[in-house]
Amino acid sequence: MDMTDYTGRYAPSPSGRLHLGNVLSSLLAWLDVRANGGKLLFRLEDLDPERSVDEYARLMADDLEWLGLDWDLGWRPGGGPEYTQGARTGLYEDAFEQLSRRGLVYPCYCSRAQRLAASAPHPGDARDSGCRCRYLTAGERAVLEKSGRRPAWKIAVPDETIAFIDGHYGPVAKNLAEDGDFIIRRSDGVFAYQLAVSVDDAGMGVTNVVRARDLLPSAARQIWLIRQLGGVPPSYCHAPLLTAPDGRKLSKREGDLNMETLREKYSPEELIGRLAGMSGLRPTAAPVSAAELVRDFDWDRVSKENIAIDI
Repeated sequence: MDMTDYTGRYAPSPSGRLHLGNVLSSLLAWLDVRANGGKLLFRLEDLDPERSVDEYARLMADDLEWLGLDWDLGWRPGGGPEYTQGARTGLYEDAFEQLSRRGLVYPCYCSRAQRLAASAPHPGDARDSGCRCRYLTAGERAVLEKSGRRPAWKIAVPDETIAFIDGHYGPVAKNLAEDGDFIIRRSDGVFAYQLAVSVDDAGMGVTNVVRARDLLPSAARQIWLIRQLGGVPPSYCHAPLLTAPDGRKLSKREGDLNMETLREKYSPEELIGRLAGMSGLRPTAAPVSAAELVRDFDWDRVSKENIAIDI
């Protein structure tokens, strides 16, 4: 690949202040791009209007700049809306219609509780498990519609294995049917993460995605969706999670070690140094700037196991 085409991205959701785990993923995404001479894009994943807050977006940008994690393309406070998912609904509509015309989408009338309770179908046995809405007749759907049930919309996944090489965890092979059909549009009309992120990564020319390990199971779905929509999937490289001492992954909602607290306690170099030490990038937690880590950056040094916080 021509390194001038190497494009990574930050894609945070403005639903809370960045926490330490977000910072580690952002640092690794930034280092990956800078070490490869590429470009970094900042995109806001503000699909859910009930959880997205403009002030959190501004604070995220400020925190990243404070850490020395700059970007080349994308959203900035006061800038245009083209890098916010909330402004890209028309593109998601087009993708949804394209998938619908090909018979890949069906309405699901299950409640949220029913969807969570349903077991994922097994390859070759989808008729007997998973979401029964996939097999409703037109008459059955009409009865549900008449009763006032508003459907979500799901992808009818095929019995197909997606194989790819994760840049950190190596070869991955995932049969889409193992995890079952998935929602691409909610019953309130809001487009779901899987569709939006696939449309955006392909449409914005993202070639390399660095993100936290908990999103690794989503990669096969996104590779498949991007291919169905005629795009070229990016390469993926997943990072270990930072966890609380009890093993729980850090959360914006819980306010785990968010940047407001961290900025009061540490300088940028002190915080970057601690993350470098915890993740394996450096042998110690001595203060260091993000820029100083670029020259020796190597994914082989980064832990593959989740990391209990020590801060």
